[in-house]
Amino acid sequence: MTASPEVLLSRQGRVSVITLNRPACLNAINESMVQAFIAALRDANADVATAAIVLHGNGKAFCAGDDLTAHDVPADGDEMAMRARVDVMQQVSREIMFGEKPVIAAVHGWAVGGGFEWTINCDAVIWSEEARAFFPEIEWGMFVSGGVTALLPRLIGPQRTFKWIMGGEHLDGAALQAAGLVTDIVPTGQHLEAAVALAELIASRPTKAVRNLKRAINLLERDRIEAAMAEETKSLAASLLDAEVAERVAGFKARGSEGL
Repeated sequence: MTASPEVLLSRQGRVSVITLNRPACLNAINESMVQAFIAALRDANADVATAAIVLHGNGKAFCAGDDLTAHDVPADGDEMAMRARVDVMQQVSREIMFGEKPVIAAVHGWAVGGGFEWTINCDAVIWSEEARAFFPEIEWGMFVSGGVTALLPRLIGPQRTFKWIMGGEHLDGAALQAAGLVTDIVPTGQHLEAAVALAELIASRPTKAVRNLKRAINLLERDRIEAAMAEETKSLAASLLDAEVAERVAGFKARGSEGL
């Protein structure tokens, strides 16, 4: 199956495994990773031998969110151009949620920002007991994405959604499972094995029934999620052009990324 240096794609039987592969920066998100991730999801969904997809991160973390060291702002400050760039990132969430095949996240280490949002987009989430997640965007003056402004209020209520996103509190697997955002918590180091086992169970079910179940769960929510993503894209694009955000990011770059 196809692969790129930053996102690997392989198949084990009827399970496609997509690996975020920027371990030196905790799989932080840049534009080339996003493009490769979209391609991998589309390839896995198009592969007739694939019945389920597992997503995980290479190295010490699942995904540390946006790579601020690679953050740049167009010299002309074109907000529509920035919205187009943000919408490409939003396409990852569309591929996860609205693709035909179930996607299971295998999470360890950190799932931060966009990485956390991708796990919320998945059909099932296997969480390593040491893993933690949080939303850092508001602290940076940025904005969340992935449709979470529609998904989270439905799942955990508007007040808790506001608290989690505004406060940026670190969340463990127990808190996330209690909120309905984690399927199973497994001992450290067993997340990928457990996710593949769940994907194999899904693959053993009749393909059309699985496809129809995913469609039924997500289809009725699609218009609301798309509307939320449009607002997220507008807000995130505007924030990325904001001088205060640029100053904060410049300070981060000057200090150097020390990881999480």
